[in-house]
Amino acid sequence: MAFGRPLIFSDICRMSTNSTSKIAVIIGAGPAGLTAAYELLQRTDIRPVILEMSDDVGGISRTVEYHGNRMDIGGHRFFSKSDRVMDWWQEMLPVEAGVSESVQIRYHNRDRTVSVNPDGPDPGKSDRVMLVRERLSRIFYGRKYYSYPIRLNGQTIRNLGLRRIIRIGLSYAGARMRPVRPELSLEDFFINRFGKELYLTFFKDYTEKVWGVPCRSIKPEWGAQRVKGLSVTKALFHALKSIFPRDVSVRQKEIETSLIDRFLYPKFGPGHLWKEVASRIEKLGGEIRTGYYVNGLEWADGRVSAVRAICMADNRELLLEADWVFSTMPVKDLVAGMGERVPQAVKDVGKGLIYRDFIAIGLLYRKMTPCPEGCGGKNRIPDNWVYIQEADVKVGRIQVFNNWSPYLVKDPDTVWLGLEYFCQEGDDLWSLTDEELIRLGIREMEIIRFCEENEYLDGTVVRMAKTYPAYFGTYDRLPEIRSFTDSLKNLFLLGRNGMHRYNNQDHSMLTAMTAVDLIVAGSEDKEPVWAVNTEEDYHEETSK
Repeated sequence: MAFGRPLIFSDICRMSTNSTSKIAVIIGAGPAGLTAAYELLQRTDIRPVILEMSDDVGGISRTVEYHGNRMDIGGHRFFSKSDRVMDWWQEMLPVEAGVSESVQIRYHNRDRTVSVNPDGPDPGKSDRVMLVRERLSRIFYGRKYYSYPIRLNGQTIRNLGLRRIIRIGLSYAGARMRPVRPELSLEDFFINRFGKELYLTFFKDYTEKVWGVPCRSIKPEWGAQRVKGLSVTKALFHALKSIFPRDVSVRQKEIETSLIDRFLYPKFGPGHLWKEVASRIEKLGGEIRTGYYVNGLEWADGRVSAVRAICMADNRELLLEADWVFSTMPVKDLVAGMGERVPQAVKDVGKGLIYRDFIAIGLLYRKMTPCPEGCGGKNRIPDNWVYIQEADVKVGRIQVFNNWSPYLVKDPDTVWLGLEYFCQEGDDLWSLTDEELIRLGIREMEIIRFCEENEYLDGTVVRMAKTYPAYFGTYDRLPEIRSFTDSLKNLFLLGRNGMHRYNNQDHSMLTAMTAVDLIVAGSEDKEPVWAVNTEEDYHEETSK
């Protein structure tokens, strides 16, 4: 889907003598940028103009279509502890009719029931709909499946063996009694919460496959952002609770994010929702321009006055005047494009920021090789995704798109898989041709006995640069960039890459909502934006 018409200089270079409307230039059409634009249109008289480098919207939350099959890049559960975000999503795409029970929501120690409208959208007839989906994620280690998060159940004990279970228990007890202090690395973080034996079994190899560096070289803040309070104690408590009738809440605010087992999901994947948002933005008078690369800002006297961009179709450079600027582009690139007047220390931090890149290989099969415990009579395993912790393959995670939504797959009798590889832009893996990558995926599916080559039907490759902002390099000096950019009163850094923070989709949206809150309130204090995903309600790492 393409948005808008070709942009020319006179379209958006506003002259103050000809117009009194105010303009917000938004860099990037991902969740943060689109949310900011929609909120501005709903709550202010500011007109947003979004510049997006790619030809689509949604950022890493987009949906990629290939021969009628759809890929969710990275896997996106639509769950948030924020009621504001949950309501926002459901206003865009209402929940499907036909759910057998009411949706019980518990938040802020209050309960309420959301009744499913019997006249609501039927996903078989309407596309504008959210599905209620069950989650199953497992770890594949030593050619065996383990529950994710790890649970002390019969399967885990059988797979690991009693001797290793005892070692894990003793190691965990030792870590609780004698934690590593101070926590200087992600390795310290994991050992303090899980014990060294469990860390070595289930965390070390996979994490290093993701980041390409040892866990001892990664800052512990990454664990605080992603693991967010999950511990052996909480996992055991959740396992005990599962014996009793579960909370049927979609929001399930009292359960740690990593333990949620129900979520909302757009019929055609996350990009489905963001295209709905983009359509509404344009209907309300906002602009979305795809194929524009932002290469700099004009700034002076504590304010940004304009944004420079290049039209990638014809290489024209444009200068867009702006009253506000929202940046979701990688902060490394933002700093580089701000010119020689940027303090040298800030330039050095920007140059030293590191990102991890991502390749998704879509493989279509007739069927999967049945797992040892069976596939429930289907041609595939029941998981949404499987974490692959095997040293003899490079694949890090495998998605089964059929299990996210049946509408992601053109032919329900086929199995549509997403193989996820973590790499560095320009490295040997990134530099392979699409054909070579597809052959690699097919070969690795045979190695771990997920699929046989003679069942393969089709494949495609998607590359995503700067997907994961890294918590090493010059990350520990990021406050120097923040201090500089915060001094520009009308510039807001938002979202995952804009803030160089491993935010989830909902956290990125909340940074945009909070920025608009500040504009409406006339506040110049940007601390509330940076506080998103560090406050107790967002931050899953809480005191124990």
